[in-house]
Amino acid sequence: MALGTVELVILVGIAIFLFGAKKIPELARGAGRAKGEFQQGLQEGMAPSAAEQDMDRGGMTEEVTNERE
Repeated sequence: MALGTVELVILVGIAIFLFGAKKIPELARGAGRAKGEFQQGLQEGMAPSAAEQDMDRGGMTEEVTNERE
C-alpha cells in the first residue's frame, strides 16, 4: 500500500496544523539524529568485541600473539 501525492499533501497539512510550521524542522532533525544513532548502534553491535577477537586467537591478546611471532 503506497501513499499517493494527495495522501502525502493531506498528511503534511495535518502535521503543519498539529505542530506548527516552526516545529516541523525540529521534529525532522530529531528523527534524522535518531536514525543516525540507531545505525551507529547497529554497526557497533555487528563489530566483534575485543573479547571475541581474543577468543579467535586462543584466548591471547594481540600483544601476546605479536610477542610470540
